[in-house]
Amino acid sequence: MLILDWQVPDLSGTEILHWVREKLSPTLPVLFMTSRSGEDDIVAGLAAGADDYMIKPIRRSEMVARVQALLRRAYPTQAASEHLQFGIYKFETRAGRVSVNEVPVEMTQKEFDLALLLFRNLGRPLSRAYILEAVWSRDVDIPSRTMDTHISRVRSKLELRPENGYRLAPVYSYGYRLEQMTPE
Repeated sequence: MLILDWQVPDLSGTEILHWVREKLSPTLPVLFMTSRSGEDDIVAGLAAGADDYMIKPIRRSEMVARVQALLRRAYPTQAASEHLQFGIYKFETRAGRVSVNEVPVEMTQKEFDLALLLFRNLGRPLSRAYILEAVWSRDVDIPSRTMDTHISRVRSKLELRPENGYRLAPVYSYGYRLEQMTPE
Protein backbone atom coordinates (compact mmCIF):
# COMPACT_ATOMS: atom_id res chain seq x y z
CA MET A 1 0.00 0.00 0.00
CA LEU A 2 1.15 3.53 -0.74
CA ILE A 3 0.21 6.51 1.42
CA LEU A 4 1.13 9.63 -0.48
CA ASP A 5 1.15 13.35 0.30
CA TRP A 6 0.36 15.88 -2.42
CA GLN A 7 3.53 17.87 -1.73
CA VAL A 8 6.65 15.72 -1.90
CA PRO A 9 10.19 17.02 -2.58
CA ASP A 10 10.98 17.69 -6.27
CA LEU A 11 7.66 16.28 -7.61
CA SER A 12 3.96 16.55 -7.05
CA GLY A 13 2.01 13.69 -5.53
CA THR A 14 0.03 13.31 -8.74
CA GLU A 15 3.24 12.86 -10.78
CA ILE A 16 4.37 10.12 -8.41
CA LEU A 17 0.93 8.55 -8.59
CA HIS A 18 1.01 8.52 -12.41
CA TRP A 19 4.42 6.80 -12.28
CA VAL A 20 3.15 4.26 -9.71
CA ARG A 21 0.12 3.40 -11.84
CA GLU A 22 2.33 2.90 -14.92
CA LYS A 23 5.16 0.92 -13.30
CA LEU A 24 3.72 -0.96 -10.31
CA SER A 25 0.87 -3.38 -9.72
CA PRO A 26 -2.52 -1.97 -10.70
CA THR A 27 -4.01 -3.47 -7.52
CA LEU A 28 -1.65 -1.49 -5.26
CA PRO A 29 -3.93 0.58 -3.03
CA VAL A 30 -3.05 4.28 -2.86
CA LEU A 31 -4.28 6.71 -0.21
CA PHE A 32 -3.73 10.43 -0.72
CA MET A 33 -3.17 12.15 2.62
CA THR A 34 -2.87 15.90 2.31
CA SER A 35 -3.91 19.29 3.63
CA ARG A 36 -5.41 20.26 0.25
CA SER A 37 -9.13 20.21 0.92
CA GLY A 38 -10.66 21.83 -2.14
CA GLU A 39 -13.15 19.83 -4.16
CA ASP A 40 -11.00 20.27 -7.29
CA ASP A 41 -7.96 18.86 -5.43
CA ILE A 42 -9.90 15.84 -4.20
CA VAL A 43 -11.25 15.14 -7.70
CA ALA A 44 -7.76 15.59 -9.21
CA GLY A 45 -6.23 13.16 -6.69
CA LEU A 46 -8.87 10.50 -7.32
CA ALA A 47 -8.75 11.06 -11.08
CA ALA A 48 -4.96 10.59 -11.00
CA GLY A 49 -5.53 7.08 -9.66
CA ALA A 50 -5.79 7.35 -5.86
CA ASP A 51 -8.18 4.89 -4.25
CA ASP A 52 -9.03 7.17 -1.34
CA TYR A 53 -8.28 10.70 -0.13
CA MET A 54 -7.89 12.02 3.42
CA ILE A 55 -7.57 15.63 4.50
CA LYS A 56 -5.16 16.64 7.27
CA PRO A 57 -5.32 16.80 10.24
CA ILE A 58 -5.77 13.04 10.21
CA ARG A 59 -7.98 11.26 12.71
CA ARG A 60 -6.11 8.09 13.64
CA SER A 61 -9.12 5.74 13.91
CA GLU A 62 -10.51 6.92 10.59
CA MET A 63 -7.14 6.40 8.91
CA VAL A 64 -6.84 2.85 10.28
CA ALA A 65 -10.38 2.05 9.10
CA ARG A 66 -9.70 3.43 5.60
CA VAL A 67 -6.38 1.56 5.32
CA GLN A 68 -8.06 -1.70 6.37
CA ALA A 69 -10.87 -1.17 3.86
CA LEU A 70 -8.41 -0.47 1.04
CA LEU A 71 -6.36 -3.56 1.90
CA ARG A 72 -9.49 -5.75 2.06
CA ARG A 73 -10.56 -4.59 -1.41
CA ALA A 74 -7.06 -4.89 -2.92
CA TYR A 75 -6.19 -8.26 -1.38
CA PRO A 76 -9.45 -10.17 -0.77
CA THR A 77 -7.76 -13.59 -0.53
CA GLN A 78 -5.77 -12.47 2.50
CA ALA A 79 -8.95 -11.42 4.29
CA ALA A 80 -10.44 -14.81 3.43
CA SER A 81 -7.73 -16.67 5.34
CA GLU A 82 -9.17 -15.43 8.60
CA HIS A 83 -9.85 -18.96 9.93
CA LEU A 84 -7.11 -21.57 10.03
CA GLN A 85 -7.77 -25.10 11.25
CA PHE A 86 -5.11 -27.50 12.52
CA GLY A 87 -6.87 -30.59 13.84
CA ILE A 88 -8.65 -29.56 17.03
CA TYR A 89 -7.06 -26.08 16.94
CA LYS A 90 -8.88 -23.22 15.20
CA PHE A 91 -7.22 -19.84 14.75
CA GLU A 92 -9.17 -16.68 13.93
CA THR A 93 -6.28 -14.61 12.64
CA ARG A 94 -7.96 -11.23 12.30
CA ALA A 95 -9.64 -11.44 15.71
CA GLY A 96 -6.56 -12.92 17.40
CA ARG A 97 -8.51 -15.81 18.93
CA VAL A 98 -7.82 -19.52 19.18
CA SER A 99 -10.04 -22.37 20.29
CA VAL A 100 -9.40 -26.02 21.10
CA ASN A 101 -12.31 -28.33 20.28
CA GLU A 102 -14.47 -25.21 19.81
CA VAL A 103 -13.61 -24.01 23.36
CA PRO A 104 -12.02 -20.53 23.36
CA VAL A 105 -8.57 -20.28 24.96
CA GLU A 106 -7.53 -17.07 26.71
CA MET A 107 -4.18 -15.91 25.33
CA THR A 108 -2.20 -12.70 25.22
CA GLN A 109 -1.44 -11.26 21.79
CA LYS A 110 2.19 -12.45 21.98
CA GLU A 111 1.09 -15.96 22.96
CA PHE A 112 -1.37 -15.99 20.04
CA ASP A 113 1.30 -14.74 17.61
CA LEU A 114 3.75 -17.37 18.86
CA ALA A 115 1.21 -20.21 18.62
CA LEU A 116 0.18 -19.17 15.11
CA LEU A 117 3.83 -18.95 14.03
CA LEU A 118 4.47 -22.47 15.34
CA PHE A 119 1.40 -23.95 13.64
CA ARG A 120 2.13 -22.21 10.33
CA ASN A 121 5.61 -23.76 10.44
CA LEU A 122 4.49 -27.20 11.58
CA GLY A 123 7.38 -29.68 11.55
CA ARG A 124 10.02 -27.04 10.90
CA PRO A 125 12.63 -26.17 13.51
CA LEU A 126 12.48 -22.42 14.19
CA SER A 127 15.54 -20.64 15.53
CA ARG A 128 15.27 -18.47 18.62
CA ALA A 129 16.39 -15.50 16.49
CA TYR A 130 13.63 -16.14 13.94
CA ILE A 131 10.97 -16.49 16.65
CA LEU A 132 12.25 -13.35 18.35
CA GLU A 133 12.04 -11.33 15.13
CA ALA A 134 8.66 -12.76 14.07
CA VAL A 135 6.88 -12.35 17.42
CA TRP A 136 8.69 -9.54 19.21
CA SER A 137 9.80 -7.63 16.06
CA ARG A 138 12.18 -4.86 16.96
CA ASP A 139 11.98 -5.35 20.74
CA VAL A 140 15.34 -7.11 21.00
CA ASP A 141 15.83 -6.06 24.62
CA ILE A 142 13.42 -8.65 25.98
CA PRO A 143 14.77 -10.76 28.85
CA SER A 144 16.36 -14.01 27.72
CA ARG A 145 13.76 -16.22 29.44
CA THR A 146 10.73 -14.38 28.01
CA MET A 147 10.54 -16.62 24.95
CA ASP A 148 10.85 -19.77 27.06
CA THR A 149 8.09 -18.51 29.36
CA HIS A 150 5.82 -17.82 26.40
CA ILE A 151 6.60 -21.23 24.88
CA SER A 152 5.68 -22.86 28.18
CA ARG A 153 2.41 -20.93 28.38
CA VAL A 154 1.46 -21.80 24.78
CA ARG A 155 2.26 -25.48 25.42
CA SER A 156 0.14 -25.45 28.57
CA LYS A 157 -2.81 -23.36 27.34
CA LEU A 158 -3.15 -25.29 24.06
CA GLU A 159 -2.36 -28.62 25.72
CA LEU A 160 0.27 -29.41 23.11
CA ARG A 161 0.84 -33.00 24.16
CA PRO A 162 1.18 -36.17 22.07
CA GLU A 163 -2.26 -37.40 23.18
CA ASN A 164 -3.73 -34.28 21.51
CA GLY A 165 -1.77 -34.92 18.32
CA TYR A 166 0.98 -32.31 18.71
CA ARG A 167 4.23 -31.89 20.58
CA LEU A 168 6.09 -28.63 21.11
CA ALA A 169 9.72 -29.62 21.54
CA PRO A 170 12.96 -27.72 22.06
CA VAL A 171 15.66 -28.10 19.43
CA TYR A 172 18.94 -28.20 21.35
CA SER A 173 21.02 -25.01 20.96
CA TYR A 174 18.69 -23.77 18.21
CA GLY A 175 15.06 -23.09 19.07
CA TYR A 176 11.74 -24.93 18.97
CA ARG A 177 9.68 -27.16 16.69
CA LEU A 178 5.97 -27.99 16.75
CA GLU A 179 5.51 -31.57 15.58
CA GLN A 180 2.32 -33.32 14.56
CA MET A 181 2.18 -36.76 16.12
CA THR A 182 0.89 -39.72 14.16
CA PRO A 183 -1.58 -42.00 15.95
CA GLU A 184 0.05 -45.28 16.92
